[in-house]
Amino acid sequence: MSVKTDERETREETTWQTLRRGLALSPELRTGLAGTLALALVYMVGRVAVPVAVQQGIDRGIVGGLNFAVLWSVVGITAAILAITTICGYLMMRRLFTVSETALANVRTRAFRHVHDLSMLHQQSERRGSLVSRVTSDVDQITQFLQWGGVILLVNLGQLVVTTAVMLAYSWQLTLVVLAAFLPAVFVIRQLQRRLATAYATVRQRTGALLGAIGESVVGAPVIRAYGIAGRTERRLDEAIDGQRVAQQRAIRISIVGSSVGELAAGLALAGVVVLGVTLGVGGTLSIGQLTAFLFLVTLFIQPVQIATEVLNEAQNAIAGWRRVLDVLDVAPDVADPGEQGRELPGGPLDIRFAGVRFAYPGGPPVLHDIDLEIPAKSRVAVVGETGSGKTTFAKLLTRLMDPSAGAVLLSGVPLAEVRFDSLRSRVVMVPQDGFLFDATVGDNVRFARPELTDEQLAVAFTELGLSDWLEGLPAGLDTPVGERGEALSVGERQLVALARAYVADPDLLVLDEATSAVDPATEVRLQRTLDAVTRGRTTLAIAHRLSTAQAADEVIVVDRGRVVQRGPHDELVRDADSVYGLLYASWLEQTR
Repeated sequence: MSVKTDERETREETTWQTLRRGLALSPELRTGLAGTLALALVYMVGRVAVPVAVQQGIDRGIVGGLNFAVLWSVVGITAAILAITTICGYLMMRRLFTVSETALANVRTRAFRHVHDLSMLHQQSERRGSLVSRVTSDVDQITQFLQWGGVILLVNLGQLVVTTAVMLAYSWQLTLVVLAAFLPAVFVIRQLQRRLATAYATVRQRTGALLGAIGESVVGAPVIRAYGIAGRTERRLDEAIDGQRVAQQRAIRISIVGSSVGELAAGLALAGVVVLGVTLGVGGTLSIGQLTAFLFLVTLFIQPVQIATEVLNEAQNAIAGWRRVLDVLDVAPDVADPGEQGRELPGGPLDIRFAGVRFAYPGGPPVLHDIDLEIPAKSRVAVVGETGSGKTTFAKLLTRLMDPSAGAVLLSGVPLAEVRFDSLRSRVVMVPQDGFLFDATVGDNVRFARPELTDEQLAVAFTELGLSDWLEGLPAGLDTPVGERGEALSVGERQLVALARAYVADPDLLVLDEATSAVDPATEVRLQRTLDAVTRGRTTLAIAHRLSTAQAADEVIVVDRGRVVQRGPHDELVRDADSVYGLLYASWLEQTR
């Protein structure tokens, strides 16, 4: 067996495997399948019965003299058959549409939740637009196929079988003519489908890249304008659009070739039937009604074959999309929720322990080296270090946005890997540096932490934070829209809302990843007073870039090149001017002058 044959068999096996896994992923598609198939069978038999009725009408009601009784009977029977066929077709398609929508909605939900469960490392390794396309356009392509291509394929396959059987009953000679015309076309179309599978896999990839490029250009519009790189961005977008266009055109060209082959086969089949049919009719072995009915049957035979190219075209596109969805679902979350087998965190303020923790990003050098660290409950600790020293990784490991490459992070003696997510997220809250907000109001964004809070309770929270005057200065107070990603507010204002959200969550462990780095000095002073109250009585770990954060902490942990090199109160550490912390302190003082 040749290498090419092996490759073809591998691709076929992969396609069928994809279909089997996709259908297993959507058990709803099997709901009421027997009833749907029964409706499809009646629909197909009804379509084939019409030519038979036409033949009876011609041979018994016209040839040899008009017989109106026979003609009216044939018309009545044909009308009844058409009515039943129409009703069965409607019910069949309604069932298939309903089932496919339900099944694919569940696939979309499952895919989205799985993407959401993937670690930050995996999400950062793929373009966001590509991940979004798998949940949106790829699933849409599957839905389109199941609702249209799947229905047509089901009906026409049965129609092809039933029509062939009836044609054989009329004339095996004419049936052989039809099959001889179409068998070469089937072979050619089969070869083209293999090329279509590769072509549409490329189309789905290009579509994901296009969505990613568009998303980045929209989100990054302020940066694009600020740096005057609109032309460069447009060229990049043009390349993505052109890449998708070229891939789509290549797939369409292959599809058109298959369609043309089907048209040629249809023409040859009809010509052959007419020539041989007239010959058989002259010889007395075929009546006029039978020849007419056979021509109707040839049309019913041709229709599925011609449509097959279009359906298989959609099928290859859908399989490519299904494969991309399955590729995402196949990725096991490296930060997995232990679920019901997980443990609850002990009540009260939490202590922290890093036991032999090491961490490295995939393919990169170690970021943290053998960290052994204990932080008592109710401590307020600042982690400081130069950019790239590994301090932000502390925050991500502590909130289990990532897991260590070695060692363990424990809260009150419980390894984080054993803690159920619902317990962890309700007890540990992180305020990231970017202060991400959802496209909602100020009140709704703060209420994400506790949906049951009323506007009055939120107003009290802002007052306790010392932010009541800022809130009153907003156009609509708590009802002020923040825009997509909070862009209707300034960077500092977004951080205020994020801090308020963390405050009302009332966590036992608060992690601040440079949470005040984006606010102005006046706001920082006000927030620092508020944070003193917010952090009192709970364990707090702050990733600090500002001197004020380190000064306000009970203890400072200094990280340098992934190692803890100093630890102690600010006043004690600053005495050694030549130490890492002493040099950082001197740099801070220089910046504030």
